[in-house]
Parts: sequence; C-alpha cells; structure tokens
Amino acid sequence: MFNSHVTVEVLNHMSKGNMVEHLGIEFLEIGKNFIKARMPVDKRTMQPHGLLHGGASVVLAETLGSVAATFMVNPEKQYCVGLEINANHIRSAREGFVTGITTPVHIGKKTQIWEIRITDESDELVCISRLTMAVMDKK
Repeated sequence: MFNSHVTVEVLNHMSKGNMVEHLGIEFLEIGKNFIKARMPVDKRTMQPHGLLHGGASVVLAETLGSVAATFMVNPEKQYCVGLEINANHIRSAREGFVTGITTPVHIGKKTQIWEIRITDESDELVCISRLTMAVMDKK
C-alpha cells in the first residue's frame, strides 16, 4: 500500500531537526496498512500537572497520519497537507511511552482520512484522533 522505499529508518531520518525529534517521537513499524510510532511521556510532552499534554498527543497523531498520507502518493506529482484533525483524550498517561498506530479510513484522489489510536504501555486507549488530508497536485 505504501510506496516501497518507505522504511522505519527513512522515517526516523526525516524526523531529525524538527518537532518530531524534539518530542522524542520514534517510528517503530510499517505494515501493509499501518504505521506505528511511540513518544515518551516526559518533561517535553507533559503539562504542568504531570500528565501527557493533549497537544503532544495531537502532534503524534498528525505526524503519523501526515507521514502515512505522504507515502501514499507519487511525490513527483503530489503532496499532502492537513485539512482537519480532531482528538478525543480518553485517559491520562504519566510516565513511560505512548504508542500511536495510524490506519486509513478513506484514500481518495483528492482527500485521505486517517484514524490514529494512541495507547499507553498497558495497551489502554489514551487518545483517538482522525486526520483529514488534502492531496495537492504539484505545479
């Protein structure tokens, strides 16, 4: 489903020097229809009450969905940009790592919709998000 040149190593290399690296997000696995990454729950990703910041969860979700969408198109002809993201924060996380998995809901010619489920180390749902991406033609 994804372009064949996509590897975990490529994704982690692309993350150097930007917000993904700053928050400690690490890509773990690419499957036929999913991408998985994890993010630490630490001083970079916590809010003042010692809980995972909801915005950090949204960054993880948008990172996963955007990367997945990008590798579904021909990069010589198209690129993807975010249109809308929503997130429901189900439970808190205070330590360790959270893991996000993105899977496609809709892959169209001009839009893509991705679901991202973020869980804690006990596999409890922390956040569920949906990201809508626009597929743009290069000029």
